[in-house]
Amino acid sequence: MRPVSIADMQQREYIVTGEALPQWSNPISHAVVANGTCYVSGQLSVDEQGQYVAGSFHEEAERAFTNLFAVLAAAGFECGELVFVDVAVTDMAAMDAVNLLYTQYFAEGRRPARTVAEVAGLPFGGKVKVMGTAVHDASAG
Repeated sequence: MRPVSIADMQQREYIVTGEALPQWSNPISHAVVANGTCYVSGQLSVDEQGQYVAGSFHEEAERAFTNLFAVLAAAGFECGELVFVDVAVTDMAAMDAVNLLYTQYFAEGRRPARTVAEVAGLPFGGKVKVMGTAVHDASAG
């Protein structure tokens, strides 16, 4: 795998890869960028080798967000360009932890839109999965 190049970013659509990103055995992309928008696949609490790292809900959510931010960076996007975050949890009682992390990662007045949904299960028996959509600020160019 290779990081995104300037030539990639000049294309209208490209797949995001990178050696620093978790290595997955599943046939999915970390993210796809199309027309200045980055669609990040669900990120779990996995390490660079794609191995699940069990922990408390807070620990797993931190690692999932860290992976989300790493994919964004590999795509040439910044965290501040996130416009939507989708969080899947296996227990809605974890909402306090989700809200705490959200206030730590995103400044008031610049928090992306968000959904949180309870799911019956996640890969590896994980507790949380985080997905996101980021858009390049056209005015920043």
